[in-house]
Amino acid sequence: MDTRSRQHTPGRMQIIFRSLHYRNYRLFFGGQSLSLIGTWIQRIAVPWLVYKMTGSAFLLGIVGFAGQIPTFFLSPIAGVLTDRWNRYHILLTVQILAMVQAFILTILFFTGVIQIWHIIVLSVVLGLVNAFDIPSRQALVVDLVENKEDLGNAIALNSSMVNSARLVGPSIAGLLIASAGEGACFLLNGISYLFVIATLLMIRVNMTKCDSPKHRIFHELREGFSYTFRNIPIRAIILLLALASLMGLPYAVLMPIFAKTILKGGSHIYGFLMGASGLGAFTGAIYLASRKSVLGLGRILPLSAGMFGLGLVLFALSRYFWLSMVLMVVVGLGMMLQIAVGNTIIQTIVDDDKRGRVMSIYAMAFVGMMPIGSFLAGSAASIIGAPETLVIGGMACILGAVVFARKLNELRKLVRPVYQSLGILPEIASGIQTATEASMPPPD
Repeated sequence: MDTRSRQHTPGRMQIIFRSLHYRNYRLFFGGQSLSLIGTWIQRIAVPWLVYKMTGSAFLLGIVGFAGQIPTFFLSPIAGVLTDRWNRYHILLTVQILAMVQAFILTILFFTGVIQIWHIIVLSVVLGLVNAFDIPSRQALVVDLVENKEDLGNAIALNSSMVNSARLVGPSIAGLLIASAGEGACFLLNGISYLFVIATLLMIRVNMTKCDSPKHRIFHELREGFSYTFRNIPIRAIILLLALASLMGLPYAVLMPIFAKTILKGGSHIYGFLMGASGLGAFTGAIYLASRKSVLGLGRILPLSAGMFGLGLVLFALSRYFWLSMVLMVVVGLGMMLQIAVGNTIIQTIVDDDKRGRVMSIYAMAFVGMMPIGSFLAGSAASIIGAPETLVIGGMACILGAVVFARKLNELRKLVRPVYQSLGILPEIASGIQTATEASMPPPD
């Protein structure tokens, strides 16, 4: 009997990677894993090139602002279109456009004509692409996982995919910049998109059509904002994320300064620091993927936000490379847990016909606030210094975590009925099923 139980009980690895059982999700996961490594290689190369060309903290903030501000303005409209149009076709199109952007950057670098304004313009272009990429990518995952009980696992694996790329990509970028230059990073990123495009073309997914009448875009846009901010749990999660994106996440913009000026290193130190952040984020994603249920995720949100803020404060004060590496692991872990847990809870409780719009507002809070934060961080660092700027940002994240924690019990009471209706609470799910079956007419 014990033997049979062991045979039918899934192991830890089967639990963690159970969403890969679905062919479409497996293809999506494989292609995106390769492409995202290239994306992170370019993300490291661009600010390093800007700082090498100008030595300006202010211009680092400007480039970060240019690359992310389109998401802030366009994500809500992109969310409406994601709910209206085929999410699969949108994602395929934006991957092609992102590949073109990377190859243009490559050509400008190797022909020796690249200037700061080129980088700013191409960063804006990529920001426009990302405004559609994020809501379509997040919403499409739901269509790739047939059993919705595995949706939380799929979202966690998505996070592990992104953050394994955060671990590998920066380390490769640091070594590649030192040996072959930034242009090789741009070229490798462009080539990586070929893999994701190929795997997307292999996916076969039947998109669910929305039968509700189509209104004007701004009507649906207003409906999406109204739904999001009247839903108290979704609103609270998004506001906490917006605070972290505004005050904490711009730490990445300041990393070249910490690597080169404070820790007295080169591009490889920069890559290792960002890679350490990726290691922490990857660890958090694997932990979330190993969870069997979304139950209990709520308490992780304020803890992870506080961990993120504390990690930033201590990192800003560190002057030792290995200590800074350890603290960047803590920063990455706290950051990833907050982002992925918030994503999972929202994706679980949101109505499907509003998923694209809600996820676009989520993207606006996550990515869209970062340009403002990058601009403020770059400006502040040029006046009061990078460490002082990071301390202020970390303290703001800690304060937000405390406020959220005080409201946690109230939020749990509001989410509980949704979990009951979805059958997520096991002790109630069987009762719902019995009541449903009792209310159904007998078969003919």
